Amino acid sequence: MIELIYIEKEIRKHPRTEEILSRFPKAKVLSCNHYKEIFNPSAQSFRLQKKKPALILARQHGKLIHPIPPSYGVGGAQNYYFSHLLNCLYDCRYCFLQGMYPSAHYLLFLNYEDFAEEIVHASRKHPGEESWFFSGYDCDSLALESVTGFAKHFLPLFRDLPHSWLELRTKSVAIRELMKTEVLGNVVVAFSFTPEEISEQIEHGVPPVSSRIEAMKKLARKGWKLGLRIDPLIDCKDFESRYRRLFQSIFDALQSGSIHSVSLGSFRMPSGFFKKIEKQHPSEPLLAANWESRKGMISYPQETESALRDICKNLLLEHVPRQRLFQCET
Repeated sequence: MIELIYIEKEIRKHPRTEEILSRFPKAKVLSCNHYKEIFNPSAQSFRLQKKKPALILARQHGKLIHPIPPSYGVGGAQNYYFSHLLNCLYDCRYCFLQGMYPSAHYLLFLNYEDFAEEIVHASRKHPGEESWFFSGYDCDSLALESVTGFAKHFLPLFRDLPHSWLELRTKSVAIRELMKTEVLGNVVVAFSFTPEEISEQIEHGVPPVSSRIEAMKKLARKGWKLGLRIDPLIDCKDFESRYRRLFQSIFDALQSGSIHSVSLGSFRMPSGFFKKIEKQHPSEPLLAANWESRKGMISYPQETESALRDICKNLLLEHVPRQRLFQCET
């Protein structure tokens, strides 16, 4: 899968570096002084790199966890996100990453211990309050687990932080590590969905809806808490019937009690990112929809957005209590 690996000289001898290199004995290995030499130059082709991404191993410096607005959370008093990995195995046409980053290479930060230290520090700043840490904003939390060992490293950390929660957001079915790990009551494995027909058209490389539901069933049987992330909502023909079928498929397979939370998120993207993606995909029908610019963000017109949210909200309330349903506001 990985044919080219760049390694910062600073972490060339890191034990995690050696472990990853052992998994790709045929990969070409190149050194660099700083990952930005490879990842940041502007004259790169994201689409070309996406066909065969390299792996960049680096150390992340500076602030490692970042606060997010409560409106993006699922009920916690304190909300943070952190990114051990930039970019994603999958290729969803609506993904903001392709407009945010100049490179499609996988950028993996190996200094997990530094991330863990900041998570512990943030948790202790708010004793008695629930602190949430979201790991799937700039990547898929589990899709590259066989390479990153991310869940394997961070799950034990949260075993010792009972008032802190970890969300693993994913479209993956890579649940092997979770299936062999003792269940933690403060970890939510949150699966993102669009209806099957939409997923097949614009979520390239993503496992089928049925496969993700089967993965959720296995996790639920083991006792893991699950999340549903219906984000972004995609306007389409027969919107209500397609989303109704999706929700029915999920809740036919899962008991409502296994669902910790459900969140709805409208399509929203910074205008600059959207323009970059338009250039990359000039023939993509999704990008030719009736979009509107509001406060520097591209989204559906307010009336359309509200209608889509209300339809899905009412459909979901047939399956989950209102207190478990959250809306991600822009």
